[in-house]
Amino acid sequence: MKIAIVASEAVPFAKTGGLADVAGALPKALFRLGHEPILILPLHRAVRRSGAALSEAGRIVAPVGIRWVESRLWRGEIPGIDVAAYFLEQDSYFDRDGIYGYNDDDYADNCERFSFLSRGALEVVRSIGFDADVFHLHDWQTSLVAPYLRILYSADPLLRRAAALLTIHNVAYQGIFWHWDMDVLGLDWSHFNVREFEFWGKINLLKAGILYADVVNTVSPTYAREIQTPEQGWGLDGVLRDRHDVLHGVVNGIDDAVWNPAADPHLTARFGPEDLRGKAACKAALQRQCGLPQRKAPLIGIVSRFAEQKGLDLAAQALPELFDRGPLQCVILGDGGDGVQLLIESVAKQFPDRLRAFAQMDERLAHRIIAGADMILVPSRFEPCGLTQLYGLKYGSVPIVRRTGGLVDTVADCTPATLAAGTATGFLFDDPTPEALGECVGRALDLYRDAASWKRLMAAGMSQDWSWESSAKRYLDLYAEARALHQSGDRVPR
Repeated sequence: MKIAIVASEAVPFAKTGGLADVAGALPKALFRLGHEPILILPLHRAVRRSGAALSEAGRIVAPVGIRWVESRLWRGEIPGIDVAAYFLEQDSYFDRDGIYGYNDDDYADNCERFSFLSRGALEVVRSIGFDADVFHLHDWQTSLVAPYLRILYSADPLLRRAAALLTIHNVAYQGIFWHWDMDVLGLDWSHFNVREFEFWGKINLLKAGILYADVVNTVSPTYAREIQTPEQGWGLDGVLRDRHDVLHGVVNGIDDAVWNPAADPHLTARFGPEDLRGKAACKAALQRQCGLPQRKAPLIGIVSRFAEQKGLDLAAQALPELFDRGPLQCVILGDGGDGVQLLIESVAKQFPDRLRAFAQMDERLAHRIIAGADMILVPSRFEPCGLTQLYGLKYGSVPIVRRTGGLVDTVADCTPATLAAGTATGFLFDDPTPEALGECVGRALDLYRDAASWKRLMAAGMSQDWSWESSAKRYLDLYAEARALHQSGDRVPR
């Protein structure tokens, strides 16, 4: 099968979050399963800084409103595998420090930037003659590909047979713009209606993508159910309920070439389920690097954005009492969200020998925290899938997570019964409160004192298979479903 994956970011070229991990790892897994994926991205400034080897592959002209915008096309490869990655160079849109904005503010021309990416991606496929069976789109930034396919390219001999799958990584981000940007999209104003683009008097690009895609999925089964409710649908729950028959949940995987404690180049020592001695060395190295006393105290790691969604304010409120209960250390790595950052930094000043916080994105330190911590805390208010808890499982760092979204689908709560059965892999709490979080961490700390039980819990987590191969096979099923639905008749909003 030929799959054109269109995304706004992908590892190792440009990254702000989990979307990049998915877009970078999925093509490799599909290729290993015998299929032909390509990846289409903007040529962000970060791509140039990544050192990727690129060669010019032609020029693309795509309309943006009434203007024709020209772009140079560059070709590279995903490292370590023969999968082509194509980059649209348009410096007025993409040669910027940020991918979506700067200092927590979105770029004012994001509608124009990503409509160009969506239209340009279709022109890339036409230019290179890639007879795609399916376009795999990611979030609102590329969701326009679906309506463009059906409205503007329905008669194109190369594109008219291509199906569209839209993956929603986080429904809270929808691409909402003022209604006059319909002119930017290059679509007739007749499409500005409640059944297509209109959303409370504005344009909603994710909504249009959901309605025009043949199949829609999100990144865990639980989150697929949650986003059909008013509490977590962010205003699109009704639209998603209308498409429940083609809405699926597929848990993200781990790229073993990047996240593998037995071969991770960022670590002081390697380790695995059969030999955990290297993990103790990683903990000691993390304590040294972060300036924490090298004690036998349990160490909690947090690697997250400083966003309200991620619940780090709950952790900051719970930590002082946890520190007062007994020996405990914590290392936090994240960025964004000034209010949460200030709260965390104030706690760090109160407990300088217990808590270290780093407000930056540092991939090497992220790996070292995941490897060196005894526990990984993910207290999200909502979490479509989450990758940090999967990395924790892989590295023997027991996850402590809130019972929501993909966290529920990937972590089995530790109770006396599940521990005895060998099915427990972590600890879950329900309410998004400091008290519930603190009680859950307390349960983990109690078990930590029982070395034999803790080792069994670690071993159960490390034995889990969260590789991309199983997730890729599930995506292949969705591609086949999308193709079948598309071939039965053009998909248009009902």
